[in-house]
Amino acid sequence: MSLRTLPPCPSSPNCVSTQATDEGHAIAPLRYKKPRAEAKEALKAMIATLPRVKLVEEDESYLHYEFTSLLLRFVDDVEFLFDDDAHIIQFRSASRTGYGDLGVNRKRMEELRALVERKL
Repeated sequence: MSLRTLPPCPSSPNCVSTQATDEGHAIAPLRYKKPRAEAKEALKAMIATLPRVKLVEEDESYLHYEFTSLLLRFVDDVEFLFDDDAHIIQFRSASRTGYGDLGVNRKRMEELRALVERKL
């Protein structure tokens, strides 16, 4: 199990995290049944089908992506942390700039959940 943790969300409403405890930022983690390496590859394959996404960092239990918005080219950081003990994927999705995000980070992660849930 890695010692890496996800950074906390700022007070602004442009971040969601499975490790947040307040209602505005909290979101449920993803669950996986496959071995971690297979679940990670399945998640990576699904994310690779999404537009304007770049993998910027990876280790055996961590993924960090940059998602760029179409019009204004805003960059959001999306991080995933695999917890083998609990068979869950902790994640954080946050805008780099601005204050509000009109719910974009939460919507993205719920859409991703719908895409990958049965594949993990």
